[in-house]
Amino acid sequence: MPHTPAHEADSHDHAVSRPASPCTKVCRIDEITDRCRGCGRTLDEIARWGGMNAKERERIWQRLERATFPAR
Repeated sequence: MPHTPAHEADSHDHAVSRPASPCTKVCRIDEITDRCRGCGRTLDEIARWGGMNAKERERIWQRLERATFPAR
C-alpha cells in the first residue's frame, strides 16, 4: 500500500465530514468584500459550486475556515 503523507490524509478525512455546501441560507452579498455574509463565498464560487470537483471545493472550505464571518 502506498504511503500517504499525513497532511493529505487529514485533508481527505476532514473533507468527508463536511456538509454538501457551506450555504447557511443567509444569502446577502457584502458590498465591501463581494462575498456572501452567510457562507463567505463569492458569487462566482456559489454559481460554480455544483460543477466543482472535490479538490476545488476543499480549497474553498479551507479558506472559509480561516476567515471570520458574522453569520457563522
